[in-house]
Amino acid sequence: MNLIASSAFALLLAVSVAGADDAALDKRVMDLAAELRCLVCQNQSIAESNAGLAVDLRNQIRAQLARGASEREVVDFMVARYGDFVLYRPPLKASTFFLWFGPFVLLIAGIYVLIRRIRRQRTMNGQLSGADRLRAEQLLKE
Repeated sequence: MNLIASSAFALLLAVSVAGADDAALDKRVMDLAAELRCLVCQNQSIAESNAGLAVDLRNQIRAQLARGASEREVVDFMVARYGDFVLYRPPLKASTFFLWFGPFVLLIAGIYVLIRRIRRQRTMNGQLSGADRLRAEQLLKE
């Protein structure tokens, strides 16, 4: 009887330890998946998306982490397979230069165009030349 009770206790202890390890693994998977972009949705992370590919990628992350791979190794695998686009914070390098600085360049270009148009309208609304003034007076007299 004592052997059965101690066996049951050991089995219960093993299940609870495995459950704790599984919860820790789930947290690592979700933390890492939150840093990776869903390739289908593109506005959601892999953790947030319910797309089939996102589910497959979460399972791939889980399998690699369970196998003992580090988070860096999993991210490197995803980048090697899907490119820097999968990262929400891609590294600054030649291929991602416009991704990082493109919005600022477009903002500056937009401000430049806006200033030029405002200045052009001011000069067009300015003083009339002598010929234009005479023509306007003639039109008003008619």
